[in-house]
Amino acid sequence: MRVLIVKVSSLGDIIHTLPAVTDAYRSHTDLVFDWVVEENFVEVPSWHPAVDKVIPVAIRRWRKSLVKTYMRKEFRRFKHALQGEHYDLVIDAQGLIKSGVISRLSRGLTIGLSNRTIREPLATLFYNKVYSVPWTEHAVDRVRQLFSRALKHSYDQDQVDYGLDPSRFGNSETANGEKTVVFLHGTTWATKHWPEYYWRHLAYIATDAGYIVKLPWGDDSEKQRAQFIARDIPGAQVLDKLSLSGIADEINRSTGVIAVDTGLGHLAAALSKPTVSLYGPTDPGLSGTFGSKQLHMNSNLNCAPCVKRSCSYTGPGITDEFDSQPFAVTPACFSSHKPENVWQQFEKLLLD
Repeated sequence: MRVLIVKVSSLGDIIHTLPAVTDAYRSHTDLVFDWVVEENFVEVPSWHPAVDKVIPVAIRRWRKSLVKTYMRKEFRRFKHALQGEHYDLVIDAQGLIKSGVISRLSRGLTIGLSNRTIREPLATLFYNKVYSVPWTEHAVDRVRQLFSRALKHSYDQDQVDYGLDPSRFGNSETANGEKTVVFLHGTTWATKHWPEYYWRHLAYIATDAGYIVKLPWGDDSEKQRAQFIARDIPGAQVLDKLSLSGIADEINRSTGVIAVDTGLGHLAAALSKPTVSLYGPTDPGLSGTFGSKQLHMNSNLNCAPCVKRSCSYTGPGITDEFDSQPFAVTPACFSSHKPENVWQQFEKLLLD
């Protein structure tokens, strides 16, 4: 039995789908998955042994230049790859119009969530069959329920296995016994960034405690932040530019992780790494890191979580001090996450 998964983005959403793949793989010995995913995340599905073929799509890039996409025949090649197999089932685990269109372009019976339990109800126009899953469930549980009903198998809700095979990260180097903590400081929204001075203070605390701090980055702004955090701290390392597999390998070989609300935090959860995740404007209840050894630190500011990309805080300015230098804490909702407390919670998590 061959099933196509349509879950194109984002990184966290893709990772949320993996436990459902594991459930199905354990229940159906003859089951093979193919997966349509955005080109930037093409490595991720290949880490799971149940996934055979990964079909990249470039919707984000194509939207910037439809003419170039047409002239280069990129969409035609994608369509040819998509329709090269007849699938027993096509599961749209995304619930967006774009994923619905991709599902319908494929060859197979299309499955998705009902219009009352989906982000973009019009996507259901592209499905042959729909299932209702309550909005109140965590994203991981919602996808697991969808797969179990579509593929007619049961699963243990108390057991969560993302099924990742670390040998597929492409690095055979083993951990050398050093205590390391990975700081996942990069994220998409400006409001989800923990203040840089807090990260720098935390790096001092971590290295004083005997840890090596590792700082991955994905673009120039993240590299500059990593360099600021690590400056003049011997135990803090700004890593070279890494692929997702390279970052996954660094996380997997670490002692633990401290993260903001970011897709890489979900990767740490998928690898069962002790992870303290810092939430300000967002609510981890329905889409936070999910699994063992996960600690969510939520803001106690009255306006949080606002779930806004731009901070609308209008209260009195909140300041703090690092190295005798005062600075404004922005977004203000992160003022409740002091570096000393974050490290205390991290060390406590390691002992649990």
